[in-house]
Amino acid sequence: MKRKSITLKDMHTEPPRWCVGCGNINILNSLKRFIVLKQLDPAKIVSLSGIGCSGRTPNHINTYGVHAIHGRAIPVALGLSMTRPELHLFIHSGDGDALSIGGNHLIHGINKNFNCVFLLHDNELYALTKCQTSPTTKFGKKTNTQPKGTPFKPVNAVGLALGFGASFVASTADWMRNHFDETLEAAFNHKGFSFVHVAQRCPHHDPDNFNSRTCDWFTYITHRNGISPEKRFLGKAKIIKHDPTNKTRAFELAMNERRFFGLFYIDKNVPQYETILRKNIKSGQQESKKDLFDPFLI
Repeated sequence: MKRKSITLKDMHTEPPRWCVGCGNINILNSLKRFIVLKQLDPAKIVSLSGIGCSGRTPNHINTYGVHAIHGRAIPVALGLSMTRPELHLFIHSGDGDALSIGGNHLIHGINKNFNCVFLLHDNELYALTKCQTSPTTKFGKKTNTQPKGTPFKPVNAVGLALGFGASFVASTADWMRNHFDETLEAAFNHKGFSFVHVAQRCPHHDPDNFNSRTCDWFTYITHRNGISPEKRFLGKAKIIKHDPTNKTRAFELAMNERRFFGLFYIDKNVPQYETILRKNIKSGQQESKKDLFDPFLI
């Protein structure tokens, strides 16, 4: 029996409980559009999250969802990947959820390279707990936990993902609709742990961060196998070419003080943990049967 085509209306649930203008709304809408465009079966999609503003994402999209505890969305997703490899997994994690309490799980999730799209919603704050310093808060930024200015240098999320060995690393922004959509598709098509850093606006607690109206503070990285620049910034934004198979150059770009958007790195030859595990289980089962009957053979 042919499955009925899905529409955007089919993907809606309750109205999002985010502030007006929150970047999470754009991320949510992009994911809904992608599912409808690809006509993916919602029954085979799982949206997972930890705690924070991004943690509400599974509540607002009509797929299966898991709202896990703080920083633990990755191990839950890993378990699903092992037992139900046919599912499409989208993990939503904030900068605090992913890089602080969940940092250890991020390391091992990337290292195992199980198949998922990991979206790091980075607003550079703990916003749900009312403007606290997060791992990616800019140096000198005044917050409710650092009223005299954040004394630490921010964690470089893209640099960390590259260092941990992610097989796919990209960066985009919630307000760049076309760029985000293309990035999401590239991440989905990659077989392995697709790490996508998303610059996400928080108009309530930090309205001056991430100026979405100008393009003088960032650069697009492009390649024939990469991601196209946002159309409305063409002719205005700075653009450089970058081969996403060149990891050394990817590190150089990630460590630059200027912000870069695009595909930093991709390696299609890294084995997936699901494949390795299933192969080992099958091999172990065959060996166990052999060992079981050996004592009875004369």
